[in-house]
Amino acid sequence: MNNRTRPFPASHESDGAHVEDDGYAHPEPVEEFFAAQERAPRRKQSRRPSKARQRRRLRRTVVMLVVLMLFAGTVYGVALMLRDLLGLNDVTDYAGPGGDETIFTVPEGAGALAIGNGLEAADIVADSATFVSALAAISEGREVQPGEYEMRLQMPSADAAEALLGEDPSIVSYAAVARDLRQGEVFDILSTSTGIPRAEFDALAAAPTQFGLPPQALSLEGYLHPGEYRFDVEATATDIITEMVKATTDRLAEDGVTDPAEQYRILTIASIVQAEAQQGDYATVAGAINNRLAPGNTETGGFIQSDASVTYGLGKRSYQLTDEEKQDTSNPYNTYANPGLPKGPIGSPGDDAIDATVNAADVPFYFWVTVDLDTGETKFSETYAEHLRYVAEYDAWCAGNPGRCE
Repeated sequence: MNNRTRPFPASHESDGAHVEDDGYAHPEPVEEFFAAQERAPRRKQSRRPSKARQRRRLRRTVVMLVVLMLFAGTVYGVALMLRDLLGLNDVTDYAGPGGDETIFTVPEGAGALAIGNGLEAADIVADSATFVSALAAISEGREVQPGEYEMRLQMPSADAAEALLGEDPSIVSYAAVARDLRQGEVFDILSTSTGIPRAEFDALAAAPTQFGLPPQALSLEGYLHPGEYRFDVEATATDIITEMVKATTDRLAEDGVTDPAEQYRILTIASIVQAEAQQGDYATVAGAINNRLAPGNTETGGFIQSDASVTYGLGKRSYQLTDEEKQDTSNPYNTYANPGLPKGPIGSPGDDAIDATVNAADVPFYFWVTVDLDTGETKFSETYAEHLRYVAEYDAWCAGNPGRCE
């Protein structure tokens, strides 16, 4: 069977083809085909990645970022560790000029290294060794003198060395007055600190009313308030005593005690509390003293019986008293032989002792004794018989610690 059929009649022309004389349909020339393809609009094919592929790409990106961050952190940590090990992070000097003003104390006998350590601890210089080197470079045989120096925090070591080797090292006169010191002991400290003769302070103590003390005051005892003082170098003995007395009366006023006579009474009791008790027992001892002073007291008959007050009147410090010393009525501070309060304070009470005396505890006790001088353990009792048992404990402690109870 012949399959060469004619798809179109010889006389018919179709789109895109023409009919030759031989009766067969022929395709268009190649160049015309491509030209037609260029003229025809092309359909853009969008090949968007699937959601799964997008998620995989995102995960890979996140993982890469995390790995990079961990790597960077590890490198940074190793670098810091190496800097610490090699001392590269240590600041050995401050750039200056320094920060807030401060007072630095050079104690008696302190050498360059001790001073440098003190300056470093106070954050005045960055490094003690750097300061010592700076000091050695300019000292030329000079030594830093003891005293108070006005300096700045975070100073360059060279500036700190210059400040300490100046011609006028003492900007102020520094005096540290401890609690329970007696008047004479305080005057010795003041004289040493300021260079003012001790005799000037003694003369002022002979006329205490000029400082607002009541007429019964025998001296300035009890009013020389404990604390750290920085007196102006131009301050007189009168200026210094005025400041110390004011510190005491101001404290009493804060506790509501403003009458001079009542202030004197409170200071007298507080000075005994300061000398006899540990800080945690101040209020209890003050309450026991009040009980002894209460009218109608049959347990002690109004006698305070304080060893500390007796030894003050004797001009000594001791834990031991003889029977003769306890029976000496001529001692105005003998609270064994004379009922009531002694003639005045027996030392400088601190703020805590003053506060405790003004706010004494309401207790039933009349007696107290410290049974261990190392720990300060104190035992209280309501009756003399119970008190004697605690005194025996104290005697046993003294026997086991020779020389401690003298």
